[in-house]
Amino acid sequence: MERSPESVPEKVVDELLVLEAQGGDARALGQLVERWQPRVLRHALTLTGRRDLAADVAQESWIAVAKGLRRLDDPACFGRWVLRIVSHKSVDAIRQAQRQRKLAEHVATDAPQQTTGPTDRHETDDVSALQRAIARLPGDERALVSMFYWDQRSLAEIAHILNIPLGTVKSRLYHVRQELKQILERSKP
Repeated sequence: MERSPESVPEKVVDELLVLEAQGGDARALGQLVERWQPRVLRHALTLTGRRDLAADVAQESWIAVAKGLRRLDDPACFGRWVLRIVSHKSVDAIRQAQRQRKLAEHVATDAPQQTTGPTDRHETDDVSALQRAIARLPGDERALVSMFYWDQRSLAEIAHILNIPLGTVKSRLYHVRQELKQILERSKP
């Protein structure tokens, strides 16, 4: 069963806007940005884990979209194409942030340790516990969970977005589920 967060009419509208934008219509590109910005930001935030970095990634991604849109051969692939760009820009931003952090640590030898704060182990709300568990996952694993469960992307779409084989997506999703299960079991009172 093909899973996708967009309805057929929404996809048709996107395809028409892509075609118009490829023809040079700035208004159509603006509408694409308006329609896709929440998904782009959510995907970037899932990957980076930081709102400020996600906003920068979204902006960089839209610049890349504007520059490369004419080269997109199949307008029906716009959504996957945009999310793939966001994935690549997120990786670049994370690497840059890590380089800057290492440089700052090297310069400031007595930098304070960052902590995530205590978790409330007595909370009975399963949804909150699951959200905390997901937040503890590395960025790439959070992105996989987000794309599959929240964005309702198919495994094939995720494989295309992340540029990895379908079997790898299945394997990673299995391991993420196992990791979440262990995190949740360890956090039970």
